[in-house]
Amino acid sequence: MRRESALLNVIDVEATCWEGQPPPGSVNEIIEIGLTVVDVSALRRVSRHRIVVRPVRSAVSGFCTALTGLTQAEVEQGVPFAEACRVLVEQHEAGERPWASWGEYDRRQFVRQSRADGVAYPFGWPTQHTHTNAKAVFAAAYGLRKKPGMERALQIAGLPLEGRHHRGEDDAWNIAALVLDLVGRGAWPVSAAVT
Repeated sequence: MRRESALLNVIDVEATCWEGQPPPGSVNEIIEIGLTVVDVSALRRVSRHRIVVRPVRSAVSGFCTALTGLTQAEVEQGVPFAEACRVLVEQHEAGERPWASWGEYDRRQFVRQSRADGVAYPFGWPTQHTHTNAKAVFAAAYGLRKKPGMERALQIAGLPLEGRHHRGEDDAWNIAALVLDLVGRGAWPVSAAVT
């Protein structure tokens, strides 16, 4: 008997950032959305995607380039945030499919930027019912008092870091590996893996 697939979007965003405070008039804006689709039932990563987003109220700093590898020239070729959200909804079923990220930053950044840009929040109503904080689930499953960063969590789980840390596409891929580790341990919330 064939099992129904239970798909989950694992998302990691990179945003404009600075070593200190942002320059006057600048705000953090999403510049890359990494997405890995996970089939929770089959215990595998199905596909990986990358959307480069063009910022309108900030520029990529040298600090941000050193951290993410993204340059101002690269993000200028990206799509507007509204288009990125449309792609998430139309190509990745973001409005219906549950999603996860490492911590709450990604969810909060989507809420902030959706409001600031007057764009519909791509994941349905901006509440936590469709979102799972994989970092919190990981810390609970491993009995950790402090929630580790993604790189440390990979070490704890005995998993390799694949690609470049702080690159959205690679981080989403690595977070998806951690989600699958949690599923294998029976620690992933069942409600977080239903399509």
